[in-house]
Amino acid sequence: MSDARRPEFNSDQLAEVWRLQGLYPDKRGALLPVLRLAQETFGYVSLEVEEYVAGLFDLSAAHVHEVVTFYTLFFQQPPGRHVVSVCHNLSCHLMGSKAIVQHLSQRLGVEVGETTGDGRVTLLTVECLCACEQAPMMQVDDRYEGLLTPEKVDRILEGLR
Repeated sequence: MSDARRPEFNSDQLAEVWRLQGLYPDKRGALLPVLRLAQETFGYVSLEVEEYVAGLFDLSAAHVHEVVTFYTLFFQQPPGRHVVSVCHNLSCHLMGSKAIVQHLSQRLGVEVGETTGDGRVTLLTVECLCACEQAPMMQVDDRYEGLLTPEKVDRILEGLR
């Protein structure tokens, strides 16, 4: 970033944006991978990042904001070092995910969507982790954990540094 308030990609990243846009008949098809690049670059997708990306696509910032808020893979605030996402879809719900979320919330001292005060863990719920046979499920960073119990959740949290 050249200005602390104005995010900008470097020349290599801009070249990647243009390459991605060129892969689609309508360059808007590259919006998701460019938002992913923005999140990797800036840490999260702030309103300023949304405006910047919108300009790269000749879109309104509102359109980009709608995309960012639709997908759970984009963070609008800095996430914790670890992201714990609990599935709350039907199978997981029926198998106790609500109690798992309550346990995590109490144990971490945060509500869903919040990050612990030390910046260690962000707690989320997600629509589906595609492993109903392992319900209830959660994803911890890039790892999937299933057949959750409060005791198993505690062991997993203890392993996070």
